Amino acid sequence: MDLMAGPVRSKEIEILKARTDAMQKRGVTPTLKVILVGDMKASLIYTRSKKKFIENFGASCEIIHLPSSINEAEFLAEVGNVVGDDSVHGLFVQLPLPKHLSHIDVGDLIPGHKDVDGFNQKNIYELFKGDRGDKALLPCTPKGIITLLHHYNIGLDGKNVVILGRSEIVGRPMALLLLNHNATVTVCHSKTQNIKAITGNADIIISAIGRAKFLDRSFLGDKKPVIVDVGINHDDAGKLCGDVNYDDVKDLCSAISPVPGGVGPMTILSLAQNLLQATEMSL
Repeated sequence: MDLMAGPVRSKEIEILKARTDAMQKRGVTPTLKVILVGDMKASLIYTRSKKKFIENFGASCEIIHLPSSINEAEFLAEVGNVVGDDSVHGLFVQLPLPKHLSHIDVGDLIPGHKDVDGFNQKNIYELFKGDRGDKALLPCTPKGIITLLHHYNIGLDGKNVVILGRSEIVGRPMALLLLNHNATVTVCHSKTQNIKAITGNADIIISAIGRAKFLDRSFLGDKKPVIVDVGINHDDAGKLCGDVNYDDVKDLCSAISPVPGGVGPMTILSLAQNLLQATEMSL
């Protein structure tokens, strides 16, 4: 079974529209602002996709496009202006930033109640304490993966889940969120020994390491696991692919998220859900 985002988003967008309509009747339009620095092609495409999806259910989204040459003081001032605007309910800075700004922790710049990316310390602390999204605005990719699994009735209680990758964006918050859903979690990384023995015993494998077609049939045991592919890579022919060798493992797993069409669109859905949550909390 392919874990496609399309059916999930079709269902959820109707819910987003209804929530937005209810707020607009109270005179409030959920408003998101995106700060984009420079002209990196992937970032331009990604921010436009987010804007299109946000506007599709009646919310407002503005991309503030800044030149790559902007200095640190000017950049911080721009962020501060948006943070201080009470009409803005959500804000995020599109990453990566140019090299001369890359040392800035954007999670510290945006207050927790407007942090639709879910990286502010307040949101991470609530996640650490066991929150599933009732109080915290959760990091978007982990939140999207949970939504995807729930839609396809894939339970997490007591399941042996293996995460490949320990990044601050996916691996680490994913582990916390899975623990909050009562899974048993193992995080594998570059120093992990005997990875194949670990993945071979998994009920669910989540791969977020950024290596094209890394996970093949040699990583799987007899359990026919669920595989969630977070990777966005290109193969030797330049074709978009994930971390998982889809063709090699598709018959050896019970379900798999494809690339494209799986986790990527779910991340944008999570951003939209966080925006509406942030707006509702502000009322």
